[in-house]
Parts: sequence; structure tokens; C-alpha cells
Amino acid sequence: MPSAYTKTLDYLLGQLPMFQRVGAAAYRSDLTNITALCKILGNPQNGLKCIHVAGTNGKGSVAHMIASVLQEHGYKVGLFVSPHYKDYRERIKINGKLITKTFVSGIVLRNKKKFQHVNASFFEITTAMAFEYFKQERVDFAVIETGMGGRLDSTNIITPVLSVITNISYDHQQFLGKTIPKIAAEKAGIIKPGVPVVIGETQNGARMVFKRKAEATGSKIWFADKSILWHRYTTDLKGSYQRKNLTTALMAIDVLCEIGIEISFNAIENGLMKVAKNTSFIGRWMVVNEKPLTIFDSAHNEAGIKELTSELKKQKAEKIHFVYGTVADKDISPVLALLPENTRYYFCKADIPRGLDASELKQQALKFKLKGEAFPSVKKAFSAAKKNAGKNDLILVAGSVFVVAEVI
Repeated sequence: MPSAYTKTLDYLLGQLPMFQRVGAAAYRSDLTNITALCKILGNPQNGLKCIHVAGTNGKGSVAHMIASVLQEHGYKVGLFVSPHYKDYRERIKINGKLITKTFVSGIVLRNKKKFQHVNASFFEITTAMAFEYFKQERVDFAVIETGMGGRLDSTNIITPVLSVITNISYDHQQFLGKTIPKIAAEKAGIIKPGVPVVIGETQNGARMVFKRKAEATGSKIWFADKSILWHRYTTDLKGSYQRKNLTTALMAIDVLCEIGIEISFNAIENGLMKVAKNTSFIGRWMVVNEKPLTIFDSAHNEAGIKELTSELKKQKAEKIHFVYGTVADKDISPVLALLPENTRYYFCKADIPRGLDASELKQQALKFKLKGEAFPSVKKAFSAAKKNAGKNDLILVAGSVFVVAEVI
């Protein structure tokens, strides 16, 4: 007989609308549902000291870095991120430990009828669950990553002690807007009255949007890439693109110190060097084998793939075997245009409704001189890549969190 947790998980993953799986059908364009859910639970978000992190890319890495540093100082730190790879509970952690199965099943069973009355989505219920868990566990801080955008994201009912926006790029344009200023305006929605905000990258089209919003809310604003901060610090997270995220995290930590939160230099140094250990961070430039060098990376949009291909150019592999899959509900031409031609591709479809058919992906890729074979599953594509790769080659699995999740 299935356990209470297994039944709950089936309900959460199988019956509720979930954006990562089905796309637009799961998207909520206002905060009505999350407001109702949190009211049912007694508004647990109101008692939390939160750091709110948004951005097109890097927000997960920055959130994990900040959480690790706070944890290293001795604070009890809640971390809410998305999506998950293998275990639903990866989304909600305290000091790197996953939320308990008992809590997940208990909160859903006690409130299922009320949740159904609200007609809540997967992400809305998960967000409310995170707030309640952090409240009950009496965390000192909760680092909260947005799911999508900012203004209308379910996490945006918090009033944080600090807001962080990593960068702006093209992703989810059907919901957030088709221009950088429009996307920036959605992300800027997390800037709250009087709450300081850190912007990771100074970008044309976005900079003035953030400055105007900060002026309107009376929020002090910092642009991390314009500051010279503690460059002696490094992180255990792999990939040179993590330098940008490190700069953003350091600026955020500096501002936290400025507003009176005690964080020692040792905590900063040790926390940044133990992000993976402290927070159970996975999925970005994740080396799983040396010969052949095998890397999993969840880069999927234009900016993320640009960073990924830049990192690829630094590798000295004889050949590159790229296991690649993506989604069907957005224009992937800008991404395909960035992928290297001199590479053997293994096109595949993740086992989700949104996944783009492997044969269709292969045809689209051919227009960009990207050659390879189509496979019926991610695992078969990965198996073929491992079979064909020499010990001095490189195998890369990327294009979608769900592609990586099936082999991680």
C-alpha cells in the first residue's frame, strides 16, 4: 500500500497544474491564490526574515551562496528554490536538509480540501508549504528564490530584508514581455518600499527600470558589477560564469552586514567554499565523471547557453558529445544559433508533456548546421553518448532541467 507521502506526492506532481511540465496552463497571473493559501495557514510568511532573489539566470546559485554563508555563521537558514531534479523535497531545505516527508504529507492532508477550493497550482501550494515549514522550524533567515518573473510570482507576498535581482535576459517572454525593459519591470516587482535591493548586472534597458522603481519605493540600490568587493573570495561552484554570481552574492552579503546582520569574514570565506556541501546544491556544471569528462548543466535559455558554450570553449576535449533536449512552447532559434557546430548531438525529449519531440528538434537543429541523431529517451541518448565517447572526449547533458533530472 502506498505511504501517505507517496500519495501526497502523486497529488502534487500528478494532479496539480505544474508549469515545468505543462507550461502556460499552470501559470497564474495574479497573487489571489497564494494570498488565500497563506491566509489558510495563518500567513506564515509574515514572521520570516527573508532574502528575496529573482533574475533570469543565476538566481539559484546566488540564493545557495547566500544561504551557505549565513549557515556558516551559525544561523538556521531556510532555502526555497525551484525546480527540483530528483526529489520534490529539494525545493525546501533548512541548512541543506530536505523538508521531511512527514511535514509534506501532513500539511497537504490537513488542508487538501481548502487547497482544492482555492484551485491552487503546484507552485502555489509548494510556496505556501515552504513558508509554513520555515515558520514552524523557526529559521533565522529564509532565502526565497522566485519561480518566474517577480511582480506576479507566488513568492512575492513577502516583505524581505533584502531583494536581489541577478540579471535580465530573454525567457518566458509570453508571460513577462518581449523586451528587456518589460522583463526588467516584472523582475523589479520584488522591490518593496524601503527594502534595499542589489542588482547583479548593469544592463542597457534594465538599469533605469530598476533605478526608477527603487526611487519610487524609497529603496537604496546597489549594482554589484560596479563595486569592487573582496575579490580574494572564491567558491566551490564550478564554471567561470559563477564569478558573476559570486560578485552578486558578495554584494548582497555586504548589504546584509550594512543593515545590521552579523556575518563574519570566516563565515563568508568558508560558506562560499562549501556551498554544495552546506546546501545540497546540484545541477550546474556538475562533473560526474573524469574520463571521459562528463558534465550535467541545466542551462536552457539564451543567456544560460551563452555562458555554457563559453565554458565549453575552454575545455581541451578531443570531441564533444552533447545530449540535448528542450521544450516545445518557446522559440529555440536563438539558443540553437549559439550551439557549437563541431559537436556530435544526441537529440532527446524529456519525459514531460512540454518536451519537444526529438525528431522535430533534430530538424530544427539542422537549420543551424547542428548534426546528430534523435533518441526516444534521455537515458538512451546518454547511453549512446557514453558508448561513443573516447576517454579524452567530453559528454555534456544540457538544455533543460528535466533532461538533466533523468540522468542525474
